Amino acid sequence: MHNLFDSRQTFDLGNGQTGAFYSLPQLEKAGVGAISKLPVSIRIVLESVLRNCDGKKITEQHVRDLANWQPNAERVEEIPFVVGRILLQDFTGVPLLADLAAMRSAAARAGKDPKRVEPLAPVEMVVDHSVQVDVFGRPDALQQNMAIEFERNRERYQFLKWGMQAFDTFKVVPPGVGIVHQVNMEYLARGVMEKDGVYYPDTLVGTDSHTTMINGLGVVGWGVGGIEAEAGMLGQPVYFLTPDVVGVRLKGQAQPGITATDIVLTITEMLRRAKVVGKFVEFFGEGAAKLPVTDRATIANMAPEYGATMGFFPVDEATCQYYLATGRDKAKVDALRNYFKAQGLFGVPLDEQCEYSQVLELDLGTVKPSVAGPKRPQDRINLYALKESFETLLGLAKEDGGYGKTGAARKAGELNHGDIVIAAITSCTNTSNPGVMLAAGLVAKKAVELGLKTPAHVKTSLGPGSRAVTEYLKSAGLLNHLEQLGFGVVGYGCTTCIGNSGPLPEAIEKQILDKDLVACSVLSGNRNFEARVHQNVKANFLMSPPLVVALALAGRVDLDFANEPIGQGKNGPVFLKDLWPSNEEVAALLPKASDAAAYSIYKNVGADNPLWDAVPAPAGQVYQWDTASTYIQEPPFFQSAAKPDPVIRNARALAIFGDSVTTDHISPAGGIKPAAPAGKYLVDHGVEQKDFNSYGARRGNHEVMMRGTFANVRIKNLMIPGSEGGVTLHNGEQMSIYDAAMQYQKEGTPLLVFAGEEYGTGSSRDWAAKGTQLLGVKAVVAKSFERIHRANLAGMGVLPLQFKDGQGAQDLGLTGTETFDIKGLENGIAPQQDVTLVIHRADGASQEVPLKLRLDTPIEIDYYQAGGILPFVLNQLLG
Repeated sequence: MHNLFDSRQTFDLGNGQTGAFYSLPQLEKAGVGAISKLPVSIRIVLESVLRNCDGKKITEQHVRDLANWQPNAERVEEIPFVVGRILLQDFTGVPLLADLAAMRSAAARAGKDPKRVEPLAPVEMVVDHSVQVDVFGRPDALQQNMAIEFERNRERYQFLKWGMQAFDTFKVVPPGVGIVHQVNMEYLARGVMEKDGVYYPDTLVGTDSHTTMINGLGVVGWGVGGIEAEAGMLGQPVYFLTPDVVGVRLKGQAQPGITATDIVLTITEMLRRAKVVGKFVEFFGEGAAKLPVTDRATIANMAPEYGATMGFFPVDEATCQYYLATGRDKAKVDALRNYFKAQGLFGVPLDEQCEYSQVLELDLGTVKPSVAGPKRPQDRINLYALKESFETLLGLAKEDGGYGKTGAARKAGELNHGDIVIAAITSCTNTSNPGVMLAAGLVAKKAVELGLKTPAHVKTSLGPGSRAVTEYLKSAGLLNHLEQLGFGVVGYGCTTCIGNSGPLPEAIEKQILDKDLVACSVLSGNRNFEARVHQNVKANFLMSPPLVVALALAGRVDLDFANEPIGQGKNGPVFLKDLWPSNEEVAALLPKASDAAAYSIYKNVGADNPLWDAVPAPAGQVYQWDTASTYIQEPPFFQSAAKPDPVIRNARALAIFGDSVTTDHISPAGGIKPAAPAGKYLVDHGVEQKDFNSYGARRGNHEVMMRGTFANVRIKNLMIPGSEGGVTLHNGEQMSIYDAAMQYQKEGTPLLVFAGEEYGTGSSRDWAAKGTQLLGVKAVVAKSFERIHRANLAGMGVLPLQFKDGQGAQDLGLTGTETFDIKGLENGIAPQQDVTLVIHRADGASQEVPLKLRLDTPIEIDYYQAGGILPFVLNQLLG
């Protein structure tokens, strides 16, 4: 244990004992920098850099650089951040475990001890992405959906059980407990951690972009690709460029009836406009200090939607009270409080206490009732303008972002544009927040008492974020009212928000397809990208849980909610204002949610789960791969020693995309179509369509995932104008992207992908990068990249290249008939260097276009040259 700058000190644990810690105030005393003016989030990262300083990976210079963070300096320094723990969900966790298992296989083949491949930080996986809403509106829906889930996912769950016995630090929270981020808040978060008598802040990275939810508890953490998470768990620091920190001053308080969801949709719109992509956002001011911790978590959760790395709220007394209310040990909470006080980190900063790169302000009193959609979470609509907004989009031409439809008169018993076919209370953002969940229950109670019913065409579901939610809804006497409107519990998991909305009733689906309807979903989720919620539901609106209930009752979005009734009750028309609960009504029930008894489910988290207990656990340190499995296959990333060649000659375009292509477009998580390359592969391997499951559930099999890359039904390859779906041209012939890529591989032709702005927005999907690499794509050339996807491409040995001066593929008139060279990397590679794209056109003309290499840091160049982060880490482990 080092004592750099005499920083190793002791503090009072609160029980008459002391603990050791690395003191930030001591750094300031030693004249290293003006630490107390730094943003709180930067100080917590600095503590990790100081504590883990070993003179090799982390040096004294790293400490000095970060201690002297300047609000508006050029960002060239790389921070090596060692996190306290790693958080996984199962869609990303299963392929990550497959990579670890493959590393062990590679070690065994090399004659080394496979136990050398072992996570060095605690790893916790919550299985929450696999449950689908197959059954709904019935008292046994939860049991039925769980039974189907276990039947579908038996192979994956056996594999997880192998991992639990093979690795010492790998723990699994089984299916049926809750959503990863809510379980993280209510159970896994430590606040402060301890190792060998030294105390330090709880920090983490998670393989889900909404890991940022934990920032609401003052825990530094964010989403990374599973590729980075693997490196982190195997002892690599998480490397990132020193960030800008945007301070958001919250002032005032929300008007009566305004929910945390309204606030976060407003913040998402505001921060997207302010372009905070890749920056830390830190909330401060009296408005932030007064927000309940659960509202802070709602705001932190949607950091990926506003594009920030984090949406951070510092630790204060409200944080400590949340830990106690969710059943945490008092002595541990006392240690947390005293630790943060000793570090000078306790309390939400007020004005002028910290220096920020930029300060934005929001008066919470100006927030209006809001929804967002129909395709992006940042497209906020005032609730009372929803009808007008939908009707405008309906008539707007497709090329202008609309639907190109004419509205038709409504006929009784027939579906129309704007009808709601899915209404789901779902998602970590909202189900973790008792304020909005109790409000949803109160809306249901009033609706039932007034005699309202949910129309038959609406598929309703309640997917609570944890069993604790069910407990407090029951104890508040509201669950039965929700059930009477069809909002019974269908499962504990992401459900509709991740695209597991399950099938629509056949008659409904038939009407949508026959009439080409713009049918709608309303969900309390955080993502509504095209074809994510359901492939045939074109318009998807995000909103608070009480609004989901109200709109489900209305059955359509094209209603003037200020002046038209939601429906006819037993005593006449019922308006939204008749259903909406007062702040006082919600407040009266909130103590039900801060009763530690509701959280006793975590006392023994694996108990009362006979389906999980019945899954057999394979034994052994090295996994016995089954070549016949269609779920788990040994990934090919460690089988060849080939390094990527940065010199790219005579490449062809595999696809040319426009703006806002998401990781859902690149690597869908939802259903697999029988005619798609992945569907054909499954059929060839004897899998019936009813057992296809989803792309997300099959991420342990690279054969399925390669075929699913660029296979979203809504992706548009501009090489084939007017087309939708994963198609391209090979020598002028139209075929699937997968088939074309395989042809090009046979011919030895390198491939490029071109894209517009914000390429790779959305979930931190490794397979968006892994699939790209396996198809033979050597570089992606885009106007701009979303943070995680750019890092994932670099980590898979695919060059991320960025156009300069706002140029793009469309300005260059690319059609896919060209060949391309990449020049400038022949004599070595430096971070963010200039390179040149040479375009050879079919008519013999050529053109040179300047690009910037988006390998941003020296470590990314090391990863790239090793063939990717995974071979790099394996080489280090095996020496």
